[in-house]
Amino acid sequence: MLKIGDTLMLEPKYSNSFETYKCRLVERIGNDLYIDYPVNTITKRTVFLLDGTQLKVTFVGAYSSVYLFESEVMGRVKQKIPMLILSYPGKKNLIKIQRRQYVRVETPADVAIHPLNGEFQPFTAVTEDISAGGAAAILAGNNEILREGMIVEAIFVLPFQSGEYHYKSFKSRVVRIVDVSENRKKISLQFMEISGQDRQLLLRFCFERQLEMKKKGLSC
Repeated sequence: MLKIGDTLMLEPKYSNSFETYKCRLVERIGNDLYIDYPVNTITKRTVFLLDGTQLKVTFVGAYSSVYLFESEVMGRVKQKIPMLILSYPGKKNLIKIQRRQYVRVETPADVAIHPLNGEFQPFTAVTEDISAGGAAAILAGNNEILREGMIVEAIFVLPFQSGEYHYKSFKSRVVRIVDVSENRKKISLQFMEISGQDRQLLLRFCFERQLEMKKKGLSC
């Protein structure tokens, strides 16, 4: 699946800069990947990565499918072509990324729903799933204040593997409301007017949760 000459995109695992680096797979020995020195996709400058740096790596496989895996800088080789050595977790630990739609991950996250014009008192809920395009949340109690088509402010608490918590507010449209039990409803929210940086943050959050589930042997 991973071939010599393939282009790899690298992203620091624990960083809020959202930088990406581009490199090429030069050689592979077992689960060691030898890459040429990566270049920052914005500045076009060569990037120096310390041994032990944790990375997320994406590449395009067969049929234009995109795959993601976690990696670490294991060392460097000084030859005619200077190379870095990255760890490779194996095919079974790859995450396939859906390109035509945002990946929706089933995960609980706290969310507070606020009105835009004082139509109701703010309340809290817990997500059932979340993506870079929207979320579904479960409301406890006999909540009759929301209507489909209503625009609200949804404030999410997003915990990351680094230990950081990001509090993000998104103007959202209530797309659907479904009764799941006598005292519980599920609302589907569509994010509106979201910045590219916030969307990248949500993608990173979803990828981290996918990788966690993969490690625990759960379905993604």
